[in-house]
Amino acid sequence: MTISKGDKIPAVDVMLATNDGPEQVSTTELLGSGKIALFSLPGAFTPTCSAKHLPGFVEKASALKAKGVDKIVCMSVNDAFVMDAWAKDQNVNGAVEMLADGNGDFARALGLTMDGKGFGMGERAQRFSAIIDNGVVAELNVEAPGAFEVSSVEHMLGQL
Repeated sequence: MTISKGDKIPAVDVMLATNDGPEQVSTTELLGSGKIALFSLPGAFTPTCSAKHLPGFVEKASALKAKGVDKIVCMSVNDAFVMDAWAKDQNVNGAVEMLADGNGDFARALGLTMDGKGFGMGERAQRFSAIIDNGVVAELNVEAPGAFEVSSVEHMLGQL
């Protein structure tokens, strides 16, 4: 079942890409306190994700914070080493926390997976964004396949 507005974020162990290496954290710990801007994308280093999705959130991080966002989190079904390399490549510089859902457990718990086998990517997380307020989904924006509109930072800024 897909998560909806008003639902609590499920507890799943994931990895964060940090300057000190991968760090295991529970999603309830990472997303359970404060106002969180979470966005998910199919894969690090993929075209739309690298050209538009992540860069938009990095560029507008201060605008999100000015509207009350405590933390910005990027999620992908990649390992923490890939997420760390991508963060360096994209000059994230701590503006966004990089959540590595390496096995897709969190994406499955949210009910937001996609089949990327046709692209050699296996099961991945769908492209979406969510505003999470103290562990509860306040807004959820799931993209249609191949689209990049409602999960953008601009759309999220309009919801805050």
